[in-house]
Parts: sequence; structure tokens; C-alpha cells
Amino acid sequence: MKYNFITIEGCIGSGKTTLANMLGEEFSAKLVLEAFEDNPFLPKFYEEPEKFAFALELFFMAERYKQIKDFVATPDLFQQKIISDYLFTKSLIFANITLQEDENALYRRLFNIINAQLPQPELIIYLHNTIPNLLYNIAIRGRIYEQNIQAEYLEKLQAAYLQYFKSSTQLTILMVNASAIDFVNNAEHYEKLKQLLLNDYSKGIHYINSPLS
Repeated sequence: MKYNFITIEGCIGSGKTTLANMLGEEFSAKLVLEAFEDNPFLPKFYEEPEKFAFALELFFMAERYKQIKDFVATPDLFQQKIISDYLFTKSLIFANITLQEDENALYRRLFNIINAQLPQPELIIYLHNTIPNLLYNIAIRGRIYEQNIQAEYLEKLQAAYLQYFKSSTQLTILMVNASAIDFVNNAEHYEKLKQLLLNDYSKGIHYINSPLS
């Protein structure tokens, strides 16, 4: 694998954590996985989003910062490769959707201070999927607090991700059409996806369509 720090990103239900685990085992990489279940405000947010959005996003940002500082910024002689299932900028993408204007202004100030201290991934794999597929994946994994997530919310998130990536010319991004592949149950699809990590890519967005071409 040509990259030392890879991030897997995608909307809720895209399979980013599953892929991160598979690639981490394949390449004996150190995994940095989001501990979303540790956020006490997450179930409350889905019930009363306006009331708990700021606390939710602030908790997530603090936890992501601590994880990346502890795992990414600290060298490990035995595990040189790092694979994460989230991009730190995810904090800002979600905040732009969930927070009120005054809260978002404060959140953005804090984010900019913190983000400047963190390393950026060398490669981002974004799993782009259809909204019906995302809703199906959310339903079958059965997290109770996620079952009321609406298609409109996922559409806003997906659009926010795409807008961010299009404006981030210094990042290297593989935009994978995840609706056309099944890397969990199809070994050939997974092998082709894995082979993408052996290539050199220029900065910008590289669109990976079916069949991973």
C-alpha cells in the first residue's frame, strides 16, 4: 500500500467502518475508528435535534481530535500504516447542517483552531451510495436511535460532503460508486477495491465507477 494514512468516508450507512476494518486487517494497519456509541448526546439528538445538536457536535469534535492526536500524530514502530473511518472535517460538515447560525459560527472558530494542529490523510476513499441503499443499510443494522433518520437529512449530508470535496483541491479523493459494488460479499469486488490502494493519484477527485474502473 502506497499510503501511510488513509481515511474511509461516506454518509451514514455507507459501510465505511466495515471497509476500514477489512483493509486494516489486510494491510496490518492501525485502525482509528469513531467511537460514536460513547457520545451520550447521540440518542437525545435524534429525538430532539435542535436542543442537543451543539452538545452532540462539540462532543464528537473533542473525541475525534483526541483520537487523531493519540493515534495518528504519535508514531508506532510496529504499525506504520493508519486507516481511519472518519475525516476530522466531518465535524464541520455535520455542524453546518445541524447547528443554528450563531452556534455554528462559534463551532467553526473552535474547529479552525483545532484542525490546524492535525495531520491530513494522504488518501480519502469516499463511498457514495444512493439514499434508498443508505436507508436500507441503516435499517438492517438495527441501531434503535437511527431508525427515524429521514431521507432528507441524508440528502443534505451527501450534498455537503460532495460540496466540500469539490472545493478541497489539496486533498486526494477516490469517489467510489458504492451502489455498484459489494465489497463485503463479493471477493472480486473487494480485491479490485483493494488494488486501488496500490496506485499513485494526483490531488483532486478521482471517480471510481462500476466495475471499479
